[in-house]
Amino acid sequence: MNESRWVLSEDRFFDPDPQQRDIARHLYRRVKSLPIISPHGHVDPRMFADPDYSFGSPAELFIIPDHYVFRMLYSQGIPLERLGIPRLDGGEVERDPRKIWQVFAEHFYLFRGTPTGIWLKQELYEVFGIDIPLTGETAQVIYDRISERLASPEYRPRRLFERFNIEVLATTDMATSTLEHHQAIRASGWKGRVIPTFRPDDVIHIRARGWRERIRTLGERTGMDIGNYSRFIRALEERRAFFREMGATATDHATLTAHTERLSAQEADAIFQRALRGEATEEDAHRFAGHMIMESARMSIEDGLVMQWHVGAFRNHNQLIYERFGPDKGADIPIAVEFTRSLHPLLNAHGNDPRLTLILFTLDESTYARELAPLAGHYPALKLGPPWWFHDSLNGMRRYFDRVMETAGLYNTVGFNDDTRAFPSIPARHDVWRRASANWLAGLIVRDVISLAEGEEMAEQMAYTLAKKAYRLG
Repeated sequence: MNESRWVLSEDRFFDPDPQQRDIARHLYRRVKSLPIISPHGHVDPRMFADPDYSFGSPAELFIIPDHYVFRMLYSQGIPLERLGIPRLDGGEVERDPRKIWQVFAEHFYLFRGTPTGIWLKQELYEVFGIDIPLTGETAQVIYDRISERLASPEYRPRRLFERFNIEVLATTDMATSTLEHHQAIRASGWKGRVIPTFRPDDVIHIRARGWRERIRTLGERTGMDIGNYSRFIRALEERRAFFREMGATATDHATLTAHTERLSAQEADAIFQRALRGEATEEDAHRFAGHMIMESARMSIEDGLVMQWHVGAFRNHNQLIYERFGPDKGADIPIAVEFTRSLHPLLNAHGNDPRLTLILFTLDESTYARELAPLAGHYPALKLGPPWWFHDSLNGMRRYFDRVMETAGLYNTVGFNDDTRAFPSIPARHDVWRRASANWLAGLIVRDVISLAEGEEMAEQMAYTLAKKAYRLG
C-alpha cells in the first residue's frame, strides 16, 4: 500500500470472508445514496439561518467545538488552552488557529483505530479532498487547502446540507430557547428542513448551576410568574406547543439513572418550593427528575412529541475542567444503570399506550440483552435508540446488533442518529452505520438466518425508514 496517499477502500469495515463481503457490498450499494435522516444531534442552527455563514478556520471547525477530538489530546497531556478552548474566567488560551492545527496534526496518530479517526479521515478525504495523511509535516499544507475550500460558497452550511443529501436535521434546543434561528430559517424560504427538539433538562434538574435564573427566563418566555409547580407544568406545556409549531417532532431528556416515580402534586410542589429557595437536596433532585420523566411521558401522549431519553452519563467528572472550562468538555463518563425495576412505574403507567413513543439510549452496554431488549420486545411504547456516544463505533454497533436484535427484533429499534455537533462529519457517521449494518446483515444471510431479499429490505429500514417512522418525520 502506498502510505504517501490516503485511500478509502470501497470494502472498508466488511468481513474478510469473500462470500459475506460480496453480500455486504451488495447491500451497502443499495443504501449508500439514500437520503440522510438526522433526527437527533447538536448542530448549531445559526449556521443555517445565515446563508453566508462561515465555519471560520480549520481549527474552529474541527477542534475547538468537538470534545471527541480534544478529550483525546487532553488525555495525552495537552492542555486545553493550547487547543484554543475558551476558559470561563477569560484566561489566556491559544488564539492562533494555525498553531492549534499544528498541535492537532502532530498528534493525529492518537486517533488510529478509533471512530473519531474514521470519521475525521473520511471527512477530510471526501468533503475536503485531502488525500495526504495529516501529520506535523503536512499540517500547514492541509490547513491551507481546507481554508481555501472553506472560503468558497460551495462550503457554506446550506450548500453542504444539500450536497450531503440530508432530508431532515433536528437540532437540540433548551426549553427557554426563542428558536430565533429556526424562525430565520423558515422565513428565508430555503428548502432545507432543519427542526428543533425540545430539551427541558435545563429547567428540570433543580440543583443544576443557574436553575433559578432559567426558571425566571422560562417565566419571561411564557408570561408567567412561575412561583409554584402547577405553573411550572403549564409553562412547559406552552413551550412544547411552541416547539411543535416550529416543526419539532421530539423531546430529549438526560438523567444519570433510569429512576421513575410518580409524586403527588403536593410532594412535587414542596420540592419545587425548596428548589426556588435554594434548599433542594440531592434526594429532592433525584425524585423530581424521576417524576418529571413520568410527566414528560404524559405530555408526549397528549401532544404527540416523540420522547428521547439518554441515561447513564456521569457529567463533568473532572471537576477542575468543569470549573475552568464549563460543561461538555470531554469529561462525561458512563456508569452502570439498572432499568427493569427503575422503569417499572413509568412503563406500567404509560408503556402500553400506543400514542407514546419512548426512545431509550444507554451507555451501559451490559443492559442490552439482559434488560432493554426484553423490555422493548414487550412494551408497545418503548423503542431502543442506536449505540450512543462511546459505543457509536464499529464494534459498538456489532455488539448492539448481536445483543438487541434477537430479542427485541429490528422493528423495535429506530435506525441511526449521528448525535453530533460536527456538521461536516454527518455523512461519514451515517456511512459507518450503513456499512456496519450491511456487514451484519450479510453475516445473517450467509448463515441462512434471513434471505437476501429480507436482508435488502432490512438494510433500507436500518439506513432510512426506521428513523423516519420512529421520529414521525414522514
